[in-house]
Amino acid sequence: MARIGIDCRMYSSKFTGIGRYVFELVRNLATIDTKNEYVLFFNEPEYTNFKLPNKRFTKINASAKHYSLAEQTLFLRKLYQAKLDLMHFTHFNAPILYKKKSIVTIHDLTLSFFPGNKMRSPFHRAAYKLVLKSSTRNASKIICVSNYTARDLQKMLGLSGEKIHVIYEGVDEDFKANTSETALAQTKKKFNITKPYILYTGVWRSHKNLVSLIKAFEILKEKYQEEMQLVITGREDPLYPEVQRTAKESGYEEDIHFTGMVEEKDLINLYSAAHVYTLPSLYEGFGLSPLEAMKCGVPVVVAKTSCLPEICGEENALFFDPYDPSDIAEKLHTACVNNDVRKKLIANGTEHVKKFSWETMAKETLEVYLAA
Repeated sequence: MARIGIDCRMYSSKFTGIGRYVFELVRNLATIDTKNEYVLFFNEPEYTNFKLPNKRFTKINASAKHYSLAEQTLFLRKLYQAKLDLMHFTHFNAPILYKKKSIVTIHDLTLSFFPGNKMRSPFHRAAYKLVLKSSTRNASKIICVSNYTARDLQKMLGLSGEKIHVIYEGVDEDFKANTSETALAQTKKKFNITKPYILYTGVWRSHKNLVSLIKAFEILKEKYQEEMQLVITGREDPLYPEVQRTAKESGYEEDIHFTGMVEEKDLINLYSAAHVYTLPSLYEGFGLSPLEAMKCGVPVVVAKTSCLPEICGEENALFFDPYDPSDIAEKLHTACVNNDVRKKLIANGTEHVKKFSWETMAKETLEVYLAA
């Protein structure tokens, strides 16, 4: 029996991304592993709210925000006090002085290639590079969520491929097509959606390429005369004012809907009712949202960049050049009006997404624990 620590400071059941990854890892390990002991490190309010699944789990209040001095000092002290056999850092931001046995999950290297407006200062960039290099060098094993991310990591840091394990993420079982016309109508009314729509879900950072998407939507309206709306979820980010500005300048602002953050139930309904789902991102480490859309029975049209061809599969989505709004518009138009293409994408996507399971992710992660 081993005493294994898991960094749960990003734990969340509400959203996709790292929070969902940690949530599903803990939930599935509680079911599949009946031997090892787990120590979970939370911040508030998750520390207080989390209910231990069984006697093999304990929790500790880390009291250390991400990318903070407390992360490198207070969190470090609590890690040593826990007397762990193995520590799993579920994101790269680990204390650089932690030298006991550890593994780290690298979800993407977006900040290395697209630092955006949050990483402008030389100090922050230097700190990021130091922590990334330290956490991967110190780790006995590294988990990457796609082969693309693994290759980038090897190239950038010169790491041995032998210590890297690629483990795909999964799609929650709650994501499935909602066929209730009443429920879908209520969701559309809630967000003032009155026409068939193209859906984007995610954050507004520059690498998500929302400006090009809005320009492509403008082409859809002008060249293809599409009577559609563009629905963009996610919290408005004041660091990226160009998103709202581009929408206003497009001339089609009334058909571009910004929903803000949405609850999971509404998100599933938005997927289910969408005519097309799109992700114009310039860089992704895994790309969970296209898989969620496939599971909800929606045609997927995404950028032919980074890991997206690997994760989506060449036959299960339409791909465009994300730097060319005309190409984005053309592929979206095809997915909107060509029924044969739509049927193929829906059928292929529904079958393809069955390959991605959170339980499988947890089982493969447990194998890495045992081999570390």
